[in-house]
Amino acid sequence: MTNSKNIIVVGGDGFCGWPTALHLSGQGHNITIVDNMSRRAIDAKMGADSLTPLSSMEDRLLAWKEKTGLTIKFEKIDVAREFDRLRDLMATVKPDTIIHFGEQRAAPYSMKGVCEKRYTVDNNISGTHNLLAASVELGLDAHFVHLGTMGVYGYDDDGIEIPEGYLPVYIPGDNKKIFQRHILYPTNPGSVYHMTKSMDQLLFQFYAKNDHMRITDLHQGIVWGTQTNETRLDERLINRFDYDGDYGTVLNRFLMQAVVGHPLTVHGTGGQTRAFIHIQDTVKCLALAVANPPARDGKVAILNQMTETHTVRALANLVAETSGAKIANVDNPRNEAAENDLRVSNKTFISLGLKPVTLAEGLMDETQQIAAKYAGRCIRKMIPCVSTWTDNQRPGVIDPDNSRAA
Repeated sequence: MTNSKNIIVVGGDGFCGWPTALHLSGQGHNITIVDNMSRRAIDAKMGADSLTPLSSMEDRLLAWKEKTGLTIKFEKIDVAREFDRLRDLMATVKPDTIIHFGEQRAAPYSMKGVCEKRYTVDNNISGTHNLLAASVELGLDAHFVHLGTMGVYGYDDDGIEIPEGYLPVYIPGDNKKIFQRHILYPTNPGSVYHMTKSMDQLLFQFYAKNDHMRITDLHQGIVWGTQTNETRLDERLINRFDYDGDYGTVLNRFLMQAVVGHPLTVHGTGGQTRAFIHIQDTVKCLALAVANPPARDGKVAILNQMTETHTVRALANLVAETSGAKIANVDNPRNEAAENDLRVSNKTFISLGLKPVTLAEGLMDETQQIAAKYAGRCIRKMIPCVSTWTDNQRPGVIDPDNSRAA
């Protein structure tokens, strides 16, 4: 590859970070993964596990080298708490690009209790700011790419197509003059996790304006699927498959539930409309973002990283029709509207050449095959979502397995 870059992938052991690191390595970039392995520790604390068996980081990297001849470096660093080690690594690597996946990513987990709320804020905000501050202190000319979320905008069904980041507003002034300003599209976070992503936006806006950093913030939809072209090369490279009530994304959860004979747990009416993207498109979008850094113009490049929208109800019906699974409507643990519409602009990635993978293209079958292959690893008591958006457990929640913790 003629335009090889030194890239640090923070959170490179995770669901999106791992396949992205492999994809970029396969493109010829020099990859250094930085991770504190906290996602695996959270699984152990909750008594959960990935449905797919995860090899150690050492075995993963060995398998990658055996299959491709390519080397990925790894440093175990907590970017939120080990600033000096992080800064020293960045000074050594001199990255052209820093990709930041290293945040606690589950909305339900962030609402589990006060400890999880505090951890999410401490980890996410401190980690993001440490990376930005170290970049400025070292004088790095690095493109900062952050994985954000569509969820920062909330789901209030206001009938507006969500633009890519900035919104023109018109303000009446003196002498009947009208002034135009471009502001960040207002956020309306629905969880502590989404709140931290909203706060990230302000950090990025400040560092782009004050220190002229080149920053791309990718507002991603819900990811489904498990495998990418790279993770299929060897079972030791296989990606995570989360199905528990805190970390499992909705379509993956439905596909796994269908395989093990569990009712499809639809929260509320299932009328919540969400944006979706396949994991293969996630890694393609990251590669496109790396290859197209923004200008140093004091603004953050905000791109909506999604490919299609569906209601949860429609997804459940689709899975039920193809698998014969039953649907169980349960009380919604989230404090949100029962029904909403969602329109999102993703014109930038389409203009850059992304050809999206959609549900109609058969990869849902592959995901179901993965779920079937490892169904024996399912811990059924972890399937229901028990993290609520209120202090006390809501009464009357239907639990198909009667497996809520006492």
